[in-house]
Amino acid sequence: MRPSRFFFLLACLVCCTAAAQTYPTRPIRMIVPQAPGSASDTVARIIAAELTTRLKQQVVVDNRPGGALLLGLDLTAKAPPDGYTIGYAMIGALAISPNVVEKPPLNVLKDLQPISQTTTGQMLLATGPATPFKNVKEVIAYAKQNPDKLNYASSGNGTPGHVGFELFKFMTGTTIAHVPYKGGAAGITDLMAGRVQLMLESTNSITPYAKAGRVRGLAVSGPKRSEALPDLPTLAEAGVPGYEATTWTGMVAPVGMPRAVVLKLNAEINQMIASPSYREKVAAIGSDPMGSSTPEQFGEFIRKESAKWADVIKRSGAKID
Repeated sequence: MRPSRFFFLLACLVCCTAAAQTYPTRPIRMIVPQAPGSASDTVARIIAAELTTRLKQQVVVDNRPGGALLLGLDLTAKAPPDGYTIGYAMIGALAISPNVVEKPPLNVLKDLQPISQTTTGQMLLATGPATPFKNVKEVIAYAKQNPDKLNYASSGNGTPGHVGFELFKFMTGTTIAHVPYKGGAAGITDLMAGRVQLMLESTNSITPYAKAGRVRGLAVSGPKRSEALPDLPTLAEAGVPGYEATTWTGMVAPVGMPRAVVLKLNAEINQMIASPSYREKVAAIGSDPMGSSTPEQFGEFIRKESAKWADVIKRSGAKID
């Protein structure tokens, strides 16, 4: 290597290291691809407040809903990779919508730098109080004997509840009609009223209705029982061996962000996740804080989840126009 080239690279390394040591020196924009007041926005604001304290710079939430959650991700990917624009994203944005939208505006796996996973969660398979179903096996038996006589609500095409229920149908060999709504609240309302019979919805949204007896919880979708609903089995325990569908969130950034800045953000987020303050706040709304993860581990997790849901989506024919 020529001496001039060596000293240039050395200077770059020194500058990047120095930048990471002083970073951040001004407020950070955190793009959230959902509207204010949504369940994901609530967690995002908890994270923003925690990181503001830790980084000693204001972390400002910038809600950019639209484009099946991909508008906000696209804005994140196209921002300068200097550490002052980061993105908060969820399973729908990172692993589902890219496989449902015909022409996504970005390649999630190539155009974003994973930083760290922040939460994980579950969905609740619930039925209306007027149905006769007391457990999952009764639902499966009835659906097999009466194809298309049951219907299920979701909070919209391409949502975790939609593709998660399609996985349930595939694994149980049942035919149950999909009724998409514009948001989970509308679906839950019709579930309670008996206009739809089933719904697979985030525990963040539907648990209060289950605890109040306004819907009947049958099982949760994750690998273990929910702390919020400990008496309910997992779907794998309830008659669908191997079933697992979790919800999750994480932090991403534009590709090209200095490695030292990525690692600093990762370290701060992992310390935040371990803190009692953060754990109590996210548990109160039905989510579980993740254990620490490296950027590489989060990136690999996104790839695996994307491949899993791409397969389900292809079989189901799910799409967003």
